[in-house]
Amino acid sequence: MHVLIIGAGGMIGAKLAARIAGDGALAGRALTRLDLVDIAAPPVPAGAGALAQSQAADLSDDGVAAALVARRPDVIFHLAAVVSGEAEADFEKGYRVNLDATRALFEAIRHAHLADGYRPRLVFTSSLAVYGAPLPDVIPDDHIRAPRTSYGVQKAIAELLIDDYTRRGFMDGIGLRLPTIVIRPGRPNAAASGFFSGILREPLAGQRSTLPVPETTRHWLASPRAAVGFLIHAAGLDGVAVGPRRTLTMPGVACSVGDQIAALERAAGPQAVALIDHAPDPAIAAIIDNWPRAFDPAAARALGFTAETTVDELIAVYRADDAPRG
Repeated sequence: MHVLIIGAGGMIGAKLAARIAGDGALAGRALTRLDLVDIAAPPVPAGAGALAQSQAADLSDDGVAAALVARRPDVIFHLAAVVSGEAEADFEKGYRVNLDATRALFEAIRHAHLADGYRPRLVFTSSLAVYGAPLPDVIPDDHIRAPRTSYGVQKAIAELLIDDYTRRGFMDGIGLRLPTIVIRPGRPNAAASGFFSGILREPLAGQRSTLPVPETTRHWLASPRAAVGFLIHAAGLDGVAVGPRRTLTMPGVACSVGDQIAALERAAGPQAVALIDHAPDPAIAAIIDNWPRAFDPAAARALGFTAETTVDELIAVYRADDAPRG
């Protein structure tokens, strides 16, 4: 099994690479090569040995997608993206990275298919941002995509392209609408949703954190461990079972910011909660207010995708997998 991870330098990409290298297999097939690609050369996971090749490349540059596809990977994980807040702040960069580079990859796969019948499994990370207000309290699988941010538009277009390129037989694509990932380890990123991790991660470490939205704000969350599990599971799914709508909303935890804070208090006491500074940010609130709050991901659950069910579990996973020791 030859695996290509585009965006392997990110948090999820690095965890995915480590999981595949550690398993030595994917979708029941032994690993023969692991290509890791990002803007900066990604780290090679321990145990990968000579099977892993790390490369610095920008997928939006001319010729990069074709060169990656020329190696004929069996499974391509496309995780590379400009995150929500940055895509909204930098319109041109968001479209170049999130749409133009994605289309370049799909076109490289199409041309390879026309040349010799190549048809890889492609797993794409989409987003809940493809949905926009007004929204029902719980969103079913067949709810209309109506994004209200540039990031959401870029992801929605990519979802439609996956449907069409798969329908035409050029690739076997599956998109995963990931919940907001909580608790993300390390430093905050530019995502508008970053505070969902920050209000837990920083207080658990005895550091102050800023909350830019009201405690009544609700959202859909899953752990990094669950996200990697989604990707691994998607790589081996029967495409016929997925059906013509190739992007699935992943399971997660529906909760409010207040629920998060209550779980933090249970885990670390009132002194941790006292480290959260309430600092309303209308720009962040305007983005989050257009995002969905809860889902009924029946299709994904029927296909075997699983995730945490409480914020307490999210905190436990973070402490087990990612919290700084000592």
